[in-house]
Amino acid sequence: MSEAASTRVALAKSTTQRKTTRRGTPSTAGTTALLPSLAPLLHEWLPRQRWFAGKGQPVTGFSLVSATEILPLDNAAAGPGLLHLLVRAHQPGGPAQTHGDCYQLLLGVRTALPPHLAPARIGQVADGPLAGRTLYEGLHDPRVAGLLLERFRNPGSLGTLRFDRTAPVPPGLAPRLLDTEQSNSSLVYGDAYILKIFRRVFPGTNPDLELPLALSREGCGRVPSPVAWFEATAPEPLTLGVLQPFLRGAQDGWQLALAALGAGRCFVPEARALGRATAEVHTALAAALPTPALAHDRTRSLVAGMTQRLEAAAQAVPALAPYVPGLRAVFDAVTAPGHSGRGWAAQRIHGDLHLGQTLRGDDGFWSLIDFEGEPAKPLPERRSPQPPVRDVAGMLRSFDYAARSHRPWNPEWAARCRDAFCEGYAGASGADPRAEPELLRAHETDKAVYEVLYEARHRPDWLPVPMAAIHRLATTTG
Repeated sequence: MSEAASTRVALAKSTTQRKTTRRGTPSTAGTTALLPSLAPLLHEWLPRQRWFAGKGQPVTGFSLVSATEILPLDNAAAGPGLLHLLVRAHQPGGPAQTHGDCYQLLLGVRTALPPHLAPARIGQVADGPLAGRTLYEGLHDPRVAGLLLERFRNPGSLGTLRFDRTAPVPPGLAPRLLDTEQSNSSLVYGDAYILKIFRRVFPGTNPDLELPLALSREGCGRVPSPVAWFEATAPEPLTLGVLQPFLRGAQDGWQLALAALGAGRCFVPEARALGRATAEVHTALAAALPTPALAHDRTRSLVAGMTQRLEAAAQAVPALAPYVPGLRAVFDAVTAPGHSGRGWAAQRIHGDLHLGQTLRGDDGFWSLIDFEGEPAKPLPERRSPQPPVRDVAGMLRSFDYAARSHRPWNPEWAARCRDAFCEGYAGASGADPRAEPELLRAHETDKAVYEVLYEARHRPDWLPVPMAAIHRLATTTG
């Protein structure tokens, strides 16, 4: 079956499903001409979005996963229509693109776009069922954003979408779209809630829903508990968005660290408190979810992956090559004969922990946010148990980045923060991460190697930051 024929079948199925689940839903979104008519606009618009993961490769085509009219398009003459699409973007580039990345689109439709929505304009549809109407990013429209909140207030199914909640949601909260999103989009409602909308979506439950729910059941107050969420139920389960309390007035750890550096202030108390908060989260996750030990074969696989990433990075960044033998030895130490019969502890963790994933309230209370993990990694890998020192290593690298981003460089500031974080972690968990130096060092090295590759590709001026860590890790034993 051709891609065009597959698209027509999928659209027809989507229409049938909506008609059987929501009386009165118009059939505009289900006509066979819809996706082909939108494709020229999506070809231009989608690759420009910050959350589009396939930059650098052309989009060769689209296929439809599902389509749902959240706000009927036939009413767009009197106001906005809202079309929810899950679309696969096909690109050349190897096995990962065989089926294409799946993206969540919330497209507003109007006959004429008001001036305040001009920045959200995608374009005018030339043909098909929406011919002559204007397509735009729906999240910029307060009426559309308010409708999503209403769906949470009245949970249930709409076509292939399902809305759930754990607590009542008050009405009438004014929405605003945050302009700091990267791999996702976020709406704040009345400074009371924040809705994270996942843009690139994967089959299965997203850790940013799964882990905060588990932590809430354990009574851990370090992570805002999900109030509501929505998912796609067909053709396979997909987490689409999570509504959580908005921590009004809280400041992220990265900005606090930079402010302390700029003012010449000690950040040790904050780092120690952040270590305690991280340990509390790890302890609660260990109580809520399985904690299998890393058997020797899994440890070997872990080290093999680190070594492969190192070798690939050294091929791409020549400055890394002289350090490869020393860094490889760091990884090999994890599987040295003295550890051959040992299973390292493993559990569910944050997976992408750094200062920017933390918030401190006015009362000094630290919270951890964004449990999605590294969006570039496959979802099964992000949901697999990992050594908790991986999170610790990410935070240690973040202190180093903060110190290096300030002029003059203040390595003593970073060293004091790193020690304080580990001390706070040990005090709350009873386990000092520095007591597993081989594993901690290997994870910190793996993170620094990733940073080298990232900075070389995207921010060459920042390359000295991870390279300083590479030199330290490859040439010292402490």
